Amino acid sequence: MKDQTTDGSNPHLPGDHPPVRARKLGVLLANLGTPDGTDYWSMRRYLNEFLSDRRVIDYSPWFWQPLLQLVILSKRPRTSGEAYESIWNHEAGESPLMTITKAQTAKITDALKARYGDAVEVDFCMRYGNPSTPSKLREMVAKGCDKILFFPLYPQYAGATTATANDQFFRALMKEKWQPATRTVPPYFDDPAYIDALAQSVERAYGQIEQRPDVLVCSYHGLPQRYLMEGDPYHCQCQKTTRLLKERLGWDDDAITTTFQSRFGPEEWLKPYTVEEVARLAKTGKKRIAVIAPAFSADCIETLEEINEEIRESFEEAGGESFTYVPCLNDDDAHIDALTGVIARNLQGWI
Repeated sequence: MKDQTTDGSNPHLPGDHPPVRARKLGVLLANLGTPDGTDYWSMRRYLNEFLSDRRVIDYSPWFWQPLLQLVILSKRPRTSGEAYESIWNHEAGESPLMTITKAQTAKITDALKARYGDAVEVDFCMRYGNPSTPSKLREMVAKGCDKILFFPLYPQYAGATTATANDQFFRALMKEKWQPATRTVPPYFDDPAYIDALAQSVERAYGQIEQRPDVLVCSYHGLPQRYLMEGDPYHCQCQKTTRLLKERLGWDDDAITTTFQSRFGPEEWLKPYTVEEVARLAKTGKKRIAVIAPAFSADCIETLEEINEEIRESFEEAGGESFTYVPCLNDDDAHIDALTGVIARNLQGWI
């Protein structure tokens, strides 16, 4: 650093040398993604990228791609577009996931600046859609980031979430002439600050309800059962998150349960299925429930539309009387503190 001037130039370089920027650290947050709009073609582009990912759907392309291109993508963009339209942030012209991720990034930027000054550059990218992972990596490299911490915002690891985000990041690195040193953040499903943030959100929600719910349903995004048998740790990490949350709240075992949502395709997925379990609870006398989604760092289509509409409807049609959705942690201060702590630990030795 001492060989660079304040504008990032180096007095020892020949005059015709390309400019070398002052070195910085980069923190690149990553979330799942969002369509650019709710219209048919925006939805089709997004769904095509998402459902063509072999980490998400690992069937042979010879079988899957004709089915996807000729059948699924002829109809699903319209139905998915309608679902997105019901939750769309029309004022900002974007999905709630985009709005929330921007807010998280701004708060994490402020928190890291308070710790490290201007030494750390913070930005976010999406695995699918925009802003893309390659474009944001390129921007960070152009700003002089020679070390980048890549942080998939998934508390629990799954091949279809954390791993595919890392894959895309590594693919983007392959295009760089001068690759930055990189680290990826491991799952934080048992991080005490994350568990405490979850517990605080439950306590706040329960404090606003006249009658305490009979059960808190922890609904995690589902995966095919086959993935667990092939070694994916996601199911076990979800179960541990629920157990740690129960212990932090000081509750009995029957006050909290783990379920899985968002099935796709014909094969068996992780059970119990949320949409079926909430109906079973209602039929067995649990007339008041709350649902929380600990696997999602930000509210999105799976929480705002699937949980708060489809799953709520299943519960009420089975005789349920009181359904409370506990929002994701989003840009809640306790969540930002937890994420900042994870980042700080993973920056050790770099700063």
